[in-house]
Amino acid sequence: MSINRVNITGNLTRDPELRVTGGGTQVLSFGVAVNDRRRNSQTGEWEDYPNFVDCTMFGTRAEAVSRFLAKGNKVAIEGKLRYSSWEKDGQRRSKLEVIVDEIEFMSQRQGGSAPAAAPAPAPLPAPAAVPPAVDLYDEDIPF
Repeated sequence: MSINRVNITGNLTRDPELRVTGGGTQVLSFGVAVNDRRRNSQTGEWEDYPNFVDCTMFGTRAEAVSRFLAKGNKVAIEGKLRYSSWEKDGQRRSKLEVIVDEIEFMSQRQGGSAPAAAPAPAPLPAPAAVPPAVDLYDEDIPF
């Protein structure tokens, strides 16, 4: 048995790019920087080493999410790893990316205006008076 799940938290390295495939599927691509802390063997100090992770999201949620993301935003992502390889200019290339299943915004979009919050729904009217209960076993009621 194998498990292909990944959880990362980091900052977007670039503005997301939304495109549509020939079949009409929306594809959102963005990068996330995730830091790894290591001790420098020469100085003994702890240092951050960034890992740059390509992320891809599909479907109608991709379009909705794209409106709320911008470079520098902090996000938490849950998804699965996907390996891709191809040939370009005679060279073999490959990459490992995260296919996003869930995303949580951990910071507000900077600079831009976020969509206005939906107004609170109007309160429901009070229920009408409830009629008294009827005894279904009363012998005077025909069935």
